[in-house]
Amino acid sequence: MFDNSKLQWNATYDVIVLGFGGAGASAARFAADNNSKVLITDSAPEGHEGGNTRYAGQVISSGDDLNDLRKYYQDLAFPLSYDKDLMETLIKGLYNIPNYLESYLGVKPFIMGKHPESPVSKALYFMAHEYPEFRGQATHELVTVHEGVADSALWKNLRQQVLKRADKIDVLYNTPAQHLIQDPNTKAVVGVQIKRNDELLNVKANNGVVMATGGFENNSQMVENYLGETSLNPIGSLYNKGIGIKMASEVGAQLYNMNNYESYGIFHGLTPKPAKGQRSQFLPFDWPAFHQGSLIVIGDDGTRYFDENEIHRHGHIQDHGNWRIPQAQRHPYVVFDQKKYDELINDKNAPYPEFMKLVVKADSLAKLAEVMQVDLENLTDTIKDFNHFAEIKRDYAFNRDAKTLAAFDENGPYYALAMVQGLLNTQGGPVHNSKAEVVDNDNVVIPHLYAAGELGSLMGRQYNGGSNLAENLIFGKIAGENAALQKDELESSTSQIDTQTSASIHENGLGSDITEDHFDTQDNQYIGKSSAGMGNEIVVRVTADSKDDIQNIEVLKQSESDDYGLKAVKELPKEIVKSNSINVDTVSGASASSKAIKEAVSNALAQIK
Repeated sequence: MFDNSKLQWNATYDVIVLGFGGAGASAARFAADNNSKVLITDSAPEGHEGGNTRYAGQVISSGDDLNDLRKYYQDLAFPLSYDKDLMETLIKGLYNIPNYLESYLGVKPFIMGKHPESPVSKALYFMAHEYPEFRGQATHELVTVHEGVADSALWKNLRQQVLKRADKIDVLYNTPAQHLIQDPNTKAVVGVQIKRNDELLNVKANNGVVMATGGFENNSQMVENYLGETSLNPIGSLYNKGIGIKMASEVGAQLYNMNNYESYGIFHGLTPKPAKGQRSQFLPFDWPAFHQGSLIVIGDDGTRYFDENEIHRHGHIQDHGNWRIPQAQRHPYVVFDQKKYDELINDKNAPYPEFMKLVVKADSLAKLAEVMQVDLENLTDTIKDFNHFAEIKRDYAFNRDAKTLAAFDENGPYYALAMVQGLLNTQGGPVHNSKAEVVDNDNVVIPHLYAAGELGSLMGRQYNGGSNLAENLIFGKIAGENAALQKDELESSTSQIDTQTSASIHENGLGSDITEDHFDTQDNQYIGKSSAGMGNEIVVRVTADSKDDIQNIEVLKQSESDDYGLKAVKELPKEIVKSNSINVDTVSGASASSKAIKEAVSNALAQIK
């Protein structure tokens, strides 16, 4: 428990927001709009803030019929219990999403159902009705801030809303929260301890603290304790480490939905196994060639464990009438033969062709079992059984569609691709009410403490795509507005927290990491910028005698992901110089980063007279 008996304040704000993701950005913006001086702290470095909102598909749940939305979300929650006022607030917020985007984010919402011929709608509209058997599903809708997905567009808009209010909002990167500071008698949360440049600072909150720190995808101990898994790999932010759950627990908050998470990827959320410490790729649900033919998925014991042709619902697949994410295997593999390998390697619809470079070849089942570290007898029997199912056109193990069955060539060779269960996000955290107020184990409000986003989501059992982003917007707004309300001083028999104030207190705050950049140029050099990537702004300095004579490109600022995004940052400028044109191929797996680099170079070249 945090010892606040001899506390000194280092700064004071009206509202403190922990976490600079979708929910935190929304909370800070609406607190600032209600006359509050706000501090946002985030554990990520600049350019990697944004939590899972940055990496999400950018689709937001909505619907145009309140009664249908109510039925659909009641069925999504079933059979778990839920706060009816909280649910009703969510439903009304979902109904209002198009107006929210127009009124508060300044965009004309792109409603997929109204644009059935759009490539975006054709690709993703099935997700608007992930549970078509549920009541009210027909009205459920997906909305975006423009005609595009998986490009961080919503996040960039939310971040810009914060930047436009830089006079009222300070942002500190690389500054994780450590503890909430709670009055020992009134139980009110009166401040936060943060860690800045290895120094612990105590920051007072006059009116409220909003926790929007996301889930615990990157905390292996919490994943093991709450989800019962040891081999999940994050798909979103690498900075969601469960600090909000730890802090909430310290002040007596009630927790819920701790054992639920969402997944994404092929099959039931599997992704090719990345290098240790790297994010799994955000793969599409469906890669047709990867769901049929002489191809199966093998679990830890050398046997199949599900229908490979079944399309999952954010990791959930059928389990005797219920939709559940299956127990994750520690080392699952996709296994296929030569004819399937030849098909996959030439498949123009492959989402990331470079994954085929990770495939391992084995000339025999014995070698294959050795590669996968599975029991040879089990593996042999599994292939034999599958070939029999393919011959009789009936999968007696998992009832896979007969049209998708094709026997393996028993003479080999065989191919194996190591996979891992992707962890898109966790949903558990402190319980909050319809006002976004956090409650304790007796359902009593903990004064001045609020929560929003994936830290304590209402999505406890089944999940429809876009619901978490909608929660970010709806409850981020509610949390920010309520945290900004002027609070009456709560009576306390101790005044230690309020009287021992540091002589070095910053009445005007701690300053902000949001600053304006300046870049030098010499003759024939031009600065170009773009925000089209997955990180924050990309800035390049282009040296060129003319638009047709590009001599050098320097990347002065970028914060793309360390995997494919960084590959684009390193390789694409060289290719542009070599080709003397921005019309070069994008780097596979890094289309957004590639687009941003090309756009930045184009903007620089446009300045040449």
